[in-house]
Amino acid sequence: MATLTESHVDLPTNRGLMRVHVFAPSGAGARPALIFFSEIFQATGPIRRMAAALAGEGYLVAVPEVYHEFEQPGVVLAYDQAGADRGNELKYAKELASYDEDVDVLVKWLKAEGDGRVFAFGVCLGGHLALRAGYHPGISAVAAFYPTDVHSATLGAGKSDDTLERLGGMDASMLLVWGRQDPHIPREGREAIRRVLEEGDRDFEWHEFNAAHAFLRDEGPRYNPALARVSMAILLRFLGEQ
Repeated sequence: MATLTESHVDLPTNRGLMRVHVFAPSGAGARPALIFFSEIFQATGPIRRMAAALAGEGYLVAVPEVYHEFEQPGVVLAYDQAGADRGNELKYAKELASYDEDVDVLVKWLKAEGDGRVFAFGVCLGGHLALRAGYHPGISAVAAFYPTDVHSATLGAGKSDDTLERLGGMDASMLLVWGRQDPHIPREGREAIRRVLEEGDRDFEWHEFNAAHAFLRDEGPRYNPALARVSMAILLRFLGEQ
């Protein structure tokens, strides 16, 4: 029976240490690495459970604390209005250069820890960060679940990012999964993203479900366990093909 190890490492960045929660299968042998970018609440219980499940499938999973330059290591924001307000405040306070530097630091560390392959996966804010991670030459595939702020180009300090305009030129394979009832990413926004990908003749896979935002999160009223199981199967099949 496979067992897992859970640990953390504090990696240096130009903006201080970045705590990274690491979930890995026990036993010998290098594993493919998966950067798992969280929602705005950081490494919550649902995020940790998803990370552990992915590690159980044979991946070295790294969950970075995306707000490391603002919060103390280990801080988890609550799934309440105060937590949402703080998380949204920080996603617009953090500089794009910091988001991108985090990816570079993670890739360099994971290249040495795993078998050399590094993929990116994320939900909500993390979905957007996974897409941005795909611009890094060390990442060959990205999976973005209901990524926010892509269609509006409003991530980071100044609320002006270039993720969408660069998306058509990304070399990494892409999996994008959406909820049609997600108020944060309306149909027009999804269509704008898909149009850029198709015009750029990119390698991408696209799924839409009748679901709300954060339907993967196994806590709260928006959780859809049946679609979560289907989505995880899609994700694992996608990663397994890389």
